Amino acid sequence: MDNLALKKTANELRKNVIIETFHAKSGHPGGSLSAADILTYLYFEEMNVDPKKADDQDRDRFVLSKGHAAPGLYAVLSLRGYIPAADLKTLRHIDSYLQGHPDMKHTAGVDMSTGSLGQGISAAVGMALSAKVQDKGFRVYAMLGDGELQEGQVWEASMFAGSHGLDNLTVVVDNNNLQIDGTVEEICSPYPIDEKFKAFNFHVINIDAHDFDQIRAAFKEAAQTKGKPTAIIAKSVKGKGVSFMENAVGWHGKAPNEEQYKQAMAELEKNGEALA
Repeated sequence: MDNLALKKTANELRKNVIIETFHAKSGHPGGSLSAADILTYLYFEEMNVDPKKADDQDRDRFVLSKGHAAPGLYAVLSLRGYIPAADLKTLRHIDSYLQGHPDMKHTAGVDMSTGSLGQGISAAVGMALSAKVQDKGFRVYAMLGDGELQEGQVWEASMFAGSHGLDNLTVVVDNNNLQIDGTVEEICSPYPIDEKFKAFNFHVINIDAHDFDQIRAAFKEAAQTKGKPTAIIAKSVKGKGVSFMENAVGWHGKAPNEEQYKQAMAELEKNGEALA
């Protein structure tokens, strides 16, 4: 896909996030919106996946380690053909398979159940190691939040990945600099993030999470890197695409009301028209 098509798709993904959280009356829109462009690139250009062969053992794997951003994952899975669009309105509803955190046993396209921060990357490392042991060619991608880096398990998993040279693993840090109670520096600073991953024998790339040229170049570089895993530190804007949600910590885990829903959808519709 060219950049214009990717931007249009990412805009539709953002609309889906707003639809989901509005109808759920709960959820996490901020971190879903900040990750939208990278999720779009992964599922529409980078990864070897096919909704008609969701269980193909040779498919690439994606682990949303920051599992609370499930609305973003469901949004892209719907656009990719795994989830009917109508089902997005059932997010977090009783008996819905679209739970507040991804569940691999009930949702097509979800490769790992996540939610407890820090655990997803460990599962991704295990998948990457399995591919090496079995001489499989699939790649593994894990997306973490920057607040999630405060979990010690993240660094245990990273130490293992770096020590074992898992060059089929790409870790993406959605670095929007906000977590539920404030900025990551205020709560428990993980900076400098890039230097920490370098210390664990990762190849590190810093990018703008909303620039598709930089996103494309980073994943290409990761695929070409041999002998070590790659960490892409993606500087993003929490709530990206909706004016009143951007860089606002209050939108970490709050759903829009009807007035806010209409405003957000109007803004995204206008942006979509501008891209037409």
